[in-house]
Amino acid sequence: MKKEKANYKCVKQKTMKKLINLLYILLAGLIFVGCEDFLDIRTEGSLPTTGIDYSKSENTFKPVSAAYAQLRSYGAHVFPYIGMFEIAADNADKGSTPDDNPTMKELDNFSFTSSNGLINDLWKGYFDIVSAANYAIHEMPLYEDAQPNSTDKLYTHQCQGEAKAIRAYAYFNLTRAFGRVPIIDTVLTSEQLAQKKQATTRELYDFIEKDLREAISVLPEDYTADWDGRINKYTAMAIKAKAHMYCNEWDSVASLTDKIIASGRYGLMSKFRDVFSVDNENSVESIFEIQSSTLGKTLGDQTFLEYAYVQGPRGNSPGNMQGWGFCTPSQNLVDFYNLRGETVRPSSTLLYRGTKTPEGDSIKTICTNPIYNGKVYTPSAYNNWNYNGYGFDHNIRIIRYSDILLMFAEALVRGSSVELTSGMDASGAINQIRFRAGLENIGGLSLQEIWDERRAELALEEDRFFDLVRTGQAATALQSKGFISGKNELYPIPSAQMQLNTNLIQNNGY
Repeated sequence: MKKEKANYKCVKQKTMKKLINLLYILLAGLIFVGCEDFLDIRTEGSLPTTGIDYSKSENTFKPVSAAYAQLRSYGAHVFPYIGMFEIAADNADKGSTPDDNPTMKELDNFSFTSSNGLINDLWKGYFDIVSAANYAIHEMPLYEDAQPNSTDKLYTHQCQGEAKAIRAYAYFNLTRAFGRVPIIDTVLTSEQLAQKKQATTRELYDFIEKDLREAISVLPEDYTADWDGRINKYTAMAIKAKAHMYCNEWDSVASLTDKIIASGRYGLMSKFRDVFSVDNENSVESIFEIQSSTLGKTLGDQTFLEYAYVQGPRGNSPGNMQGWGFCTPSQNLVDFYNLRGETVRPSSTLLYRGTKTPEGDSIKTICTNPIYNGKVYTPSAYNNWNYNGYGFDHNIRIIRYSDILLMFAEALVRGSSVELTSGMDASGAINQIRFRAGLENIGGLSLQEIWDERRAELALEEDRFFDLVRTGQAATALQSKGFISGKNELYPIPSAQMQLNTNLIQNNGY
């Protein structure tokens, strides 16, 4: 069995993982320099411009590749992301050991201030993505002008659309986290950046929606298997639907999710556990997924994320089956599943010490914490002793098809009356998800039932904290953790950024 898995891994790295090979190995010739601080950088997105042959169509994707690479940064999708988007909520605790990483503990109990380093790291991580996307967006006209035929010229528009979708995604997370941040949509010097003022939340969402609208107009519906994981038209629609959801624009949410459903390109996998396996990355259920792999290399460009690694079982053995043990499922989440009579979803979401997985890996009783995040579990066959830590081959599922169904149902229950083409209704959407979870059908949906279904389905996928905030449940659900209403709905503008840009205004309560 292990030999079969190892063989599959080899094939996977040559096909499904070929995307990040093509995306990120291209960076060796580009040497993208990320900013150490948001403003303490040379001209934004400054990839070398000398020596680039804009007439070669194979070079067109390189700037977009750099933007994709920034999605894998520590600040954007590893430790700060996990802490601010999930550990702060009621689904998870800090985990690890009590004294390990006090800055993460501050996120867990809402004792953080504007000097918290993880909050600053997230700010920098997402503005690095913005920087790289801006460079790609502004390079595309140079490629278009140099292309000899209309097909290659059209491809530059598609690549620009991808970069706009990446920029919109970065701003979506920045807006949810901080409420008001500067809009940087062009190449600026550090001095110019230091003069930028924050946009309003409404201006930010208008900017996000404009980027995504323009991306949708030029992106293809799909790609060949070699390019699995690239942002397509439906990915941009899904991000746009989520942005509209946070603005309570329910007709737009219903219309966009209905189009995704009606396309027939996506569906639920039959087994909930399979959704999160390495074998099924970029599956029929995946709408937006960040690629991660060592590509079987011990040296060279880092093409993997440590997202799964920092959540792996702490103190486990052998060494390739252990991680840092952060973001452990809370007792609150366990009780929530038990109260609902759930068995299918918790069996994949909750990874208990003292048990053996269906793949044959033991989570030893000596592990530090009683439960770990089962959705990032990575079988030992993928954690090679020579070059690979726990979970380095584990992609991050950002938006799944089940989230589309959940958004669609909420929009209809919220009163959307837009004309639909999918033939789906709110109960039908929710009951598809419940059927896979082994639960009975329900009708006459309430908002609370939909929100509970979101929690059960998307637990530990970095959606819960902002769901609680947008639905007005945070003050009650997080009171015992130290949440203060009127303050903790947003994170503070990092003090390090306010020193760099004196035009920035701090959020309420900090």
